[in-house]
Amino acid sequence: MTASSSGLDATRRWELAFFHAFADRLGERSYNIVDVTGLRLPFSRPDGSPALIRSAPAVSVIPPEGLKSLVGSERPITPQEKDEACRHWRGLKAENAPFRIVAPTGLISAPDDYFDRLLVERAATEWRMIARVISETMGYNSEPYMQVGNVMLLKRIVALVGAGKLLADGDPWDMHSCRVRLAT
Repeated sequence: MTASSSGLDATRRWELAFFHAFADRLGERSYNIVDVTGLRLPFSRPDGSPALIRSAPAVSVIPPEGLKSLVGSERPITPQEKDEACRHWRGLKAENAPFRIVAPTGLISAPDDYFDRLLVERAATEWRMIARVISETMGYNSEPYMQVGNVMLLKRIVALVGAGKLLADGDPWDMHSCRVRLAT
């Protein structure tokens, strides 16, 4: 199952990246897909009572009854879709960038300092715990989908400390006990 690159607000970056890599790996072999982009699925409340139909934000969060309702809706991937996914993935791999992010145009590569501006904006002139700076950055950058995880943001904070853009009070690799602030 996958989600198409045309409906980026209905999928998550990692599922889109997985689909592109999967298509490239399978090459000319045939396979079927289920496109969940914008699909609205029934679900049940924890007590088992039916609830309103909701949109499927990503395959990974579709509850079992929603997945069950998709059986029989698969279709063969078209040669054009397959070629497009393979070509796109090979291009991303050739760029060899550290990040893949979802932009309005689809899945793109981003440089290692892509999230630095957001981190610096969430730091302050007073000391703040690194975990707070990271969580605020992740929260600010989570709509309509999460673009990066806390470990990569921690790595970038350590790099910002090394570059003198942030000051650290402690070991910057320890996000739960170290504090940072703006250098200026």
